[in-house]
Amino acid sequence: MTDDDAGGTRALEALLFVSDEPLADSVLAQALDIDRRSAAALCDRLQRELEERGSGLVLRNVAGGWRLYTHPDAAPIVERFVLSSRQARLTKASLETLAIVAYKQPVTRHQVSGIRGVNSDGVLRALTDRGLIEEAGREDAPGRPVLYATTPGFLERLGLPSLTSLPSLAPLLDLASDEEESPVGRDTGSRDTGSRGTDPQGDEGSGDDGAGAAAAAD
Repeated sequence: MTDDDAGGTRALEALLFVSDEPLADSVLAQALDIDRRSAAALCDRLQRELEERGSGLVLRNVAGGWRLYTHPDAAPIVERFVLSSRQARLTKASLETLAIVAYKQPVTRHQVSGIRGVNSDGVLRALTDRGLIEEAGREDAPGRPVLYATTPGFLERLGLPSLTSLPSLAPLLDLASDEEESPVGRDTGSRDTGSRGTDPQGDEGSGDDGAGAAAAAD
């Protein structure tokens, strides 16, 4: 194998690793700047290399594209790990993302990332692996992005009969609004106090008028 071949399969493996869906020959050809026939041949070569070196991954051609999967021989270990990790506590990022999906569903990963302000692809994948969210179709928009929604397992974990039993966000939003407005209210109160502080001056002015009236009476 030449250095170019090794570099090609390395780049191909990296692309397949970061992709969350099967990649067609045309997509790989464009990404690697080669023709489709070369892309297909490169996938065949990587498929053989993974098997020959005893990798824990296998490359399969599914749904019109290529995708990496864990090797069937490693299935028991992978299954045990995934099931045990599902019992682990959720991270703050996972809780944020799960809350967004729960209250905004169905929602795309770009919408979730937009609300959180950070890329959420990895968190969505982890929540999917844990069985808390799942793909719920595709949005009728350019690119047909995947829509995510919660699963029955999510309701089971929270002990809820249905999504309508989720706590209302209105009280939390009102509380947040009150907290944001409270400093303004204090400033307004200061201004009101200042305004009340000018009233005595007005009263004093009235007193001056009264004194002037008394002097005139004299």
